Amino acid sequence: MTTDAYWMEQAIKEAKRAELLGEVPIGAIIVKDGKIIASGFNLRETTQQAQSHAEMHAIQSANEQVGSWRLEDCDLYVTLEPCPMCAGAIIQSRIRRVIFGAYDPKAGCAGTLYNLLDDTRFNHQTEVIGGVMQEECGGMLTSFFRDLRKRKAAKNSRD
Repeated sequence: MTTDAYWMEQAIKEAKRAELLGEVPIGAIIVKDGKIIASGFNLRETTQQAQSHAEMHAIQSANEQVGSWRLEDCDLYVTLEPCPMCAGAIIQSRIRRVIFGAYDPKAGCAGTLYNLLDDTRFNHQTEVIGGVMQEECGGMLTSFFRDLRKRKAAKNSRD
């Protein structure tokens, strides 16, 4: 059986694709029956769409792949803890498990600020495993934002 760390490495590859485009490096994959059936990465700046998160792209692709909105036998791996919007989409698509890397103290809804995914008031609960390859996932984000601040400071000093 393939480990959660192995699958998270695949999500990290998606995050690196986002970073190459100048996007915040967040990546996601969806696994069913031991195979990646969908992937996605953050594209908010490219598309200028608020909902253009890695999880949303992966869920939409997985829905198309399986021909259903139900992803009951699927696991989602994402490099950053899902936000409220993505947690809602995860619940609505009936994803079995969510495995994330870095915790998100500003918007995390898989345990940090809230845990929407296991709230029994909803008709579906999702198993959550957080902190898988947390240092690698968080490090990508820290480096990205540090470099972004440096670039902005350099630009402002030239203006």
